[in-house]
Amino acid sequence: MTMRLNSKETAVYFDSLKVPFISKTSIVGNYKIHFIQTGNSEKATLFFVHGSPGSWDAYKSYLSDTLLLKKYRMIAIDRPGFGNSNFGTAEDLGTQAQIIEDFITQIDNHQAIVLIGHSLGGPVIVKMATDHPALFPNLVVLAGAIDPKAETPELWRRLLLSKPLRYLIPGALRPSNDELWWLKKDLYAMAPNLKNITSKVIIIHGTKDQLVPYKNMAYMNKMLVNAKSIESISIENANHFIPWEHFELIRNTLLHIAI
Repeated sequence: MTMRLNSKETAVYFDSLKVPFISKTSIVGNYKIHFIQTGNSEKATLFFVHGSPGSWDAYKSYLSDTLLLKKYRMIAIDRPGFGNSNFGTAEDLGTQAQIIEDFITQIDNHQAIVLIGHSLGGPVIVKMATDHPALFPNLVVLAGAIDPKAETPELWRRLLLSKPLRYLIPGALRPSNDELWWLKKDLYAMAPNLKNITSKVIIIHGTKDQLVPYKNMAYMNKMLVNAKSIESISIENANHFIPWEHFELIRNTLLHIAI
């Protein structure tokens, strides 16, 4: 239930595809951020942020794609609380964004950066862009949960926040439960600052998403009033799992981003 690959499994995956990779952990204040890097270290960066629960390996097909490898440096992190990044200890949206922003300053190669976030990774990258608009000129939001009114957290999640019940939740499901319960409040807090975003934004969402409602797309189009541009891509009848089930569409979108 940790929902992460160990170091041996990671090496087997990349070695079988003959893809060179870096697996490292950086210290960011009191936090550890584990990440995987592939591609050309001198090129623009695709920076992947996974959903809840999850880890870097949600994007392993992108990190090993031959076309993307030629064009980009690619980095996928374990978000705080997941994978090998302070596993088990959840953080709210603002804290996560700040930790990841600080991490990005550590790995900056002075090239363009594209933030890509799926599901709860979507509001994380959007929060980062509200905090530092000039640093993040390109956002790709994949089935992102941005609209606070669309969030309907299950009441049983609150029960699992308290002792001793929370210690009965296995593995990555514990920090996932915490952050999903906090998310609605975090999104309401972020909403007034969405006007700060000046990025070029690409929104990709399935019309039949049962976990993060499709109306998030309309909300972003309404609220991102100062975005440099917004491209909305609807995938008819698609569910929440578009990074895997619609890999080619998303991969091709990333290949053709104008940066």
